[in-house]
Amino acid sequence: MSELTNNDSMSRRTFVGITIAGTAGFAIADEFQPGSVQPVKPAQLNIKINGRQHQLEVDSRTTLLDLLRENLHLVGTKKGCDHGQCGACTVLADGKRINSCLSLALMNDGVEVTTIEGLADNDTLHPMQAAFVEHDGLQCGYCTPGQICSAIAMLDEVKQGSPSAVTGDVGRITEIDLSDAEIRERMSGNICRCGAYPGIVAAIRSVSQRRSS
Repeated sequence: MSELTNNDSMSRRTFVGITIAGTAGFAIADEFQPGSVQPVKPAQLNIKINGRQHQLEVDSRTTLLDLLRENLHLVGTKKGCDHGQCGACTVLADGKRINSCLSLALMNDGVEVTTIEGLADNDTLHPMQAAFVEHDGLQCGYCTPGQICSAIAMLDEVKQGSPSAVTGDVGRITEIDLSDAEIRERMSGNICRCGAYPGIVAAIRSVSQRRSS
């Protein structure tokens, strides 16, 4: 074997890099041969949505949000950021608020889900829906379904005595004073790009006052 000249010589680092790159290329090519990727088998889902029981076959990667919108055509629940940051997709799962874009459909097997479509009683609006209308708690309306679902669950959290980051001395409170600061803090996960926050706060406060009267 002839010796390499300086111009033909190769450093150990270069040689190792080329070897790794070549090996990775063969591995990738082998991995993506036609027919090598196995399809995802659908899974069984038993879920109650707005009082109606559903038995479905779903892709295990499907989010609850996409199940609602794409499979069941309940498009009141909105897809905003799709990262759990805006709250537009908020629904109630067994009465608790969740971001449906972050929850896989299969995680809700056996759960009772309520969306904005399930709040009204026929032609009679839910009190929170009526309050949003009365106090102009919306402008474009895109975030409103999530805002309303979140507000309903939030009042239940207050009723149960769950403190927030702005609650006073949590060791001594017997009843949480639902001040504007409390409402804003507790609703901070729901973003309104139109800035209808004063109306939203007023709507929630009015429903809270009616419940306590």
